[in-house]
Amino acid sequence: MSIPVIDLFSGPGGLGEGFVSLDDGKTFRIVVSAETDPAAHKTLCLRSYFRRTKPHSKDVRTYYDFCNGLSDAPWNSCTTNAWHEASKEARLLTLGDPASNDELDSLLDERLRSTSDCVLIGGPPCQAYSLAGRARNRGILAYRAEDDHRHFLYLEYLRIIQRYRPAVFVMENVKGILSSRVGERAIFKEILRDLADPDFALCGKKGKRSTKYRIYSLVAESSFESGMDPDSIEPSSFVIRAENYGIPQARHRVILLGVREDIDAAPRALPRSTPLSVFDAIGDLPRIRSRLSRRVDVPANWAAEVCRHLSELSIDAEKCGLKDLALRLHDAMGKVDSSLSFGATRFSEPLLPSDQPRQLRDWYRDKNLHVVLNHESRGHMSSDLRRYGYAAAFAAITGVSPKGHADFSLSALRPNHANWESGKFADRFRVQVTNGPSSTITSHISKDGHYFIHPDVTQCRSLTVREAARLQTFPDNYFFQGNRTQQFHQVGNAVPPLLARQIAKAVSYLLGTPRRHESD
Repeated sequence: MSIPVIDLFSGPGGLGEGFVSLDDGKTFRIVVSAETDPAAHKTLCLRSYFRRTKPHSKDVRTYYDFCNGLSDAPWNSCTTNAWHEASKEARLLTLGDPASNDELDSLLDERLRSTSDCVLIGGPPCQAYSLAGRARNRGILAYRAEDDHRHFLYLEYLRIIQRYRPAVFVMENVKGILSSRVGERAIFKEILRDLADPDFALCGKKGKRSTKYRIYSLVAESSFESGMDPDSIEPSSFVIRAENYGIPQARHRVILLGVREDIDAAPRALPRSTPLSVFDAIGDLPRIRSRLSRRVDVPANWAAEVCRHLSELSIDAEKCGLKDLALRLHDAMGKVDSSLSFGATRFSEPLLPSDQPRQLRDWYRDKNLHVVLNHESRGHMSSDLRRYGYAAAFAAITGVSPKGHADFSLSALRPNHANWESGKFADRFRVQVTNGPSSTITSHISKDGHYFIHPDVTQCRSLTVREAARLQTFPDNYFFQGNRTQQFHQVGNAVPPLLARQIAKAVSYLLGTPRRHESD
């Protein structure tokens, strides 16, 4: 019997995907996933439908026909029941809203009725905790952290722990939560205390069914339990650096693993993996060009603009004594391909030959897909094409992204910022370096592509949704719904499914240990 999973603040479902991918859903099954964003909810529904039809070759063909552009809907008259069940699993709910809370409780009361144990997963929204979010809040004159409901959405997570007493919970959040404060209160310390003793946190006293939890790190020998002083542990020990665990991205997140006190087991630490690179993740995706904004966007115009920029930069680099950079820019100019498409939601070009590591190839690829999903470029101004091409060439020579006004010193690279040389915009343009992990894919990727420049000089663009999804380790058959901005937002806020799968393995082992003890 598979273990039921409650997935709160689901986003597009990265954390849940990692759990249900284990043993093709034999170990864990999602009973409810709750998400407030309509576009992410559509993605959740579609993914749930895929999982439900996957065991049946005739039924799952409807999903692939939809992905491959052969039908307008992912279901037909024979699979409407599967779509209905998927819609019952993935719910559009705003946690904290009384009506949504009542609906969630009713669903869980029904679906957990005959189950002794369940697992709770999810990450309350992080905007109030992230360093970038806090910087934005400081610019709001009347902002008071005490009045920001986002600081306390974890209490909705805590409410479900107290009500349903899962065997294990997994809570994910940004690293900024470790230093976040509400007035004089350190929010992370409060969260640890509350998660360790939910009854006391919510009721102010211990009830008859009082249940406590031990909070573990998955990468260090750190744990916290009720009665401990939070100052006695190192908060950073709960940070997982994803690049150390087989993820081609330097994503650092706080992961708290809570284990109910009656379970006599501690989790295994996640095993470290061989580092993977940007090229490992996206090197086999079809080459495309950027769109050209504010000008007539035809391939010849795009190619002419890119070649002009590369030529001028090469000449300027030569004058400045940067011979290697000048040569790289000049060589790239001769490889600009005016026949490139700017991609599509369903892009029909095949994947490129690649020596991609097998674990990634087997995870990403799907032989039933005849298109590349969500692989469409943005439009960029001509001046940004110049910066993108330069940044990619600079990184190819130095192995690092150019940074600040000192590195962007060639002609016409300076952006129109009055305080460009102050250091405030030092990371305004950041290229993803081919031979290392990417920088953290964040929701900011939905706003512009300046932090996420593709490493190929001749493509001269920012990353596509599919490339960002690859760096987040979503399988290629994961079809993100909504417009492109909404798709980027979903990918940026997600937990990498391959990392979640490793966490799921640790939870599976942990829950199996007590059972073996009982049978001995």
